[in-house]
Amino acid sequence: MIVAFPDDAEPRPEPLHTWQEHGFTVAEARGWIKEGFRLPQARRWRESGVYAADQARQWRTAGATPYTVDVCLRAGMTPRDAVRWRELGHSLEEAADRHLAGESPRPRRWLRRLFGGGRSRAAEPGAMRELLRAGVAASTARGFADAGWAGRDAVEWARRGVAPTDARIFRALGFSAAEAEKLDEDAISVMVGWWRAGVPFDEVAAWRGAGFQPGEAVALRADGTGVEQAKILRALSDGAE
Repeated sequence: MIVAFPDDAEPRPEPLHTWQEHGFTVAEARGWIKEGFRLPQARRWRESGVYAADQARQWRTAGATPYTVDVCLRAGMTPRDAVRWRELGHSLEEAADRHLAGESPRPRRWLRRLFGGGRSRAAEPGAMRELLRAGVAASTARGFADAGWAGRDAVEWARRGVAPTDARIFRALGFSAAEAEKLDEDAISVMVGWWRAGVPFDEVAAWRGAGFQPGEAVALRADGTGVEQAKILRALSDGAE
């Protein structure tokens, strides 16, 4: 009897004898299969210096691929180290450099980027005038002015109805006002959701703008799809409007 499988069924792992032909023992092959790897993937991880299936899974969860894990290994990092750095928005290369320099993961970079280094923000004197001239309602303009926005920077965000605090976070993440307007989440939820997934700070807008959710982006990155491809899809999406 012929058994038909649906088109989207997961591909079956290779037979054990095929793994043995490529230098794996039966126990090793079963370990890689158990962790969800197929033979070509397992070979790439081993060629990159990750020889245990559970370690490969941990590195994949941390956002590394067989093509990027070498910088972490050379720096003496563990998957946990990579996750902690990436939660703060650092790329693997930047994390490796900082790890080698003896630094510990601290949220200094994104805090400076988000809140301007902790400087107090007085209301911009010309912001209200510029926003009002652009047709922004007085109550909305006052919120942006009090939050320290320059009028010219705030106009597009205010016109699209994005709150000043959300707008500052979205802009720090790399979103445009048009993209932020279409999101069905507030800025904090977007920021926390993507950081918990381990997606680098500088990639969030590209992946989200291309229509991906955090889990989808993590899976694609683990399979070797780079953010540059997401940026292309994002640009195509913008051009279709």
